[in-house]
Amino acid sequence: MTDRRRPVLAAAEQAADALELFSRVSARLRRLVPFHSAVWTAADPETGMITAPMLVENLGSGEGCAAYWKSELLEENVLPFRDLARASVPAAGLRAATGDLPARSARFRRLLLDQGVHDELRAVLRIGDRPWGLVSLFRTTGAFRPQDTALLADLSRPLAGLLRTFARPSASARGTGSPAPGLILFDGSGEAISANDEARHHLARLPMGPSFPTSLGLTLPIWVLGTALQARAVADGRDHGGARVRIRTTEGHWLTCHASGLTGPGGRPGPVALVIEPATPADLAVLVAEAYGLTSRELQITQLTARGLTTVEIATALFISPHTVRDHLKGIFTKADVSSRGALVARLFTDHYWPALPEPARVQRPGQPPARARVA
Repeated sequence: MTDRRRPVLAAAEQAADALELFSRVSARLRRLVPFHSAVWTAADPETGMITAPMLVENLGSGEGCAAYWKSELLEENVLPFRDLARASVPAAGLRAATGDLPARSARFRRLLLDQGVHDELRAVLRIGDRPWGLVSLFRTTGAFRPQDTALLADLSRPLAGLLRTFARPSASARGTGSPAPGLILFDGSGEAISANDEARHHLARLPMGPSFPTSLGLTLPIWVLGTALQARAVADGRDHGGARVRIRTTEGHWLTCHASGLTGPGGRPGPVALVIEPATPADLAVLVAEAYGLTSRELQITQLTARGLTTVEIATALFISPHTVRDHLKGIFTKADVSSRGALVARLFTDHYWPALPEPARVQRPGQPPARARVA
């Protein structure tokens, strides 16, 4: 570990949750990489979209924040987060990337220049190809140096690891008290034009963060608005990703927010329909798997282990060798910090609420008669 990175990570490891992590890291990093303002936000590891929590320092909130993310998703910009998430180095400075011509980016021309910003340093906090957080640092004087970018890049993986830990669902995720989905419609300009009572119920339970009022009397958090903007970007052909994000409520439950662009008369673009609803059992299972860094194969083996199947039975069900199953189990034990199957089941299915997914094809145990076909 480099000397510059050590004090930042020491501050991060004292945090009790993601928002405190952002606050502690930002304060400590500012001593090493001076900046005037910043945006720190969690990201959904499946889609890379912004989710709670978000920390905004020394910048306007509400409509200004909405304009920033609208530019990010709907305009031609230099260093969009979706590109940084796939780049070999997950951090970059705007002036360095544009040859000291930041006005090449619409975000700088339309928003940052008027706010007196001279340079922006961005990073994606990621593990492999999974983004867990996004960072933007802003300077009003002077450009960020190569060593500043290198430091932020070096912090990407360890900070993502801490964010991943904080994302682990707890047993409190079992229910939300309102199973009905909420619906919000947005017109072509991004204005909310209609919402049902269920949407109002779910919105009232989302955590505090940058938001802006609407003519419906609703205040929309930036995570909800960002989902609608992403749906518009997909409909316009600017992005091919999904407009879907998971958000933790103030009660510790998880909601899924997803949106899509509708088609109007003559094939013209219509409104954007956004649905916000309790996370499904499959969503919660994937959340736990993501939070522990399990691969899709490791997720399958973990589920079969929890159902009591032996190593040979798991190998038969998945068409792999018992030796391969044992290797996967060793990796799973390491990631979950356990040493036995019983401890693994307790960790993932008791400490966390992991609903059962559909049963896999039945495995016939030795000496067991074949299953009979069920007659309707």
